[in-house]
Amino acid sequence: MIKAGIIGGAGYTAGELIRLLVNHPDVEIVFINSNSNAGNRVTSVHAGLYGETDLRFSHNIPLNEIDVLFCCTAHGDTRKFMESHVLPEKLKVIDLSADYRLASPDNRFVYGLPELNRRATCAAACVANPGCFATCIQLALLPLAKHLMLTNDLHIHAITGSTGAGVKPSETSHFSWRNDNVSIYKPFTHQHLDEIRQGLTGLQRSFHHDIWFIPVRGNFSRGIFATVYTKCKVGQDELQKIYEDYYDDHSFTFIVDKSPDLKQVTNTNKCLLHLHKKGDMLLITSVIDNLLKGASGQAVHNMNLMFNLEETVGLHLKSGAF
Repeated sequence: MIKAGIIGGAGYTAGELIRLLVNHPDVEIVFINSNSNAGNRVTSVHAGLYGETDLRFSHNIPLNEIDVLFCCTAHGDTRKFMESHVLPEKLKVIDLSADYRLASPDNRFVYGLPELNRRATCAAACVANPGCFATCIQLALLPLAKHLMLTNDLHIHAITGSTGAGVKPSETSHFSWRNDNVSIYKPFTHQHLDEIRQGLTGLQRSFHHDIWFIPVRGNFSRGIFATVYTKCKVGQDELQKIYEDYYDDHSFTFIVDKSPDLKQVTNTNKCLLHLHKKGDMLLITSVIDNLLKGASGQAVHNMNLMFNLEETVGLHLKSGAF
């Protein structure tokens, strides 16, 4: 039995992570840390877990009692935690913040996108979970990068649910503002661009073209619907085979015949991809649940790989499609 601890246990991603772990056949949650909620039942924050757990939030962080630590902390706080604590030698760490996603000489974290780094993740002690936009967009493009087919600028339009902004209310996440509304933010400058370029150039070093990314706030709670288009002279049938071959041995990414709807992936750990050619222009549609495939589901997937479990254990989730 894998003994797990969670720090930063009060947010949306932590809530989804707890839901997955309490139902995982090979995991026991030892503690869920939240200083602001210490002593309270987990269900006082994550009410959807009534009947599934009697755990309480803890102020303590007994690292010597666990095998894996999930960091659901705000960006910047995981690095502070790592620098201020001595971790047991055999403790594995999965960080859901942005702190260790970008490679550097002093960074021992493996970038945990299984469809890109599955083998390295299996041998890793520390994994940096990718960002939600970065996951959705890279999955749309990795097969092209592997075949050195990214030879033009990339144009990306991606709309995300309000849970992507986190649990703390803000001016642009209140229901009265978000409902019946659509708006762009951080055009061409989103923080996930560096992750996306890192992943693509890891497969295709010659890729130096621009990535034009327009993130959009949607009037729904969860999910990401991304469309990516770029020039590509390869025909539809050959592209279809390239994508199917790339994802053939991956358990959560599927190539579909019709343009997918967001509802097909919400509450699942799936990514659905669709390809469409018009002349020399290739359109790729990619959809995921930002809280699962884009965060907590992917973290559990990474944990399964790190502990040599079958990678889909605890992740057989049903979509909300009719």
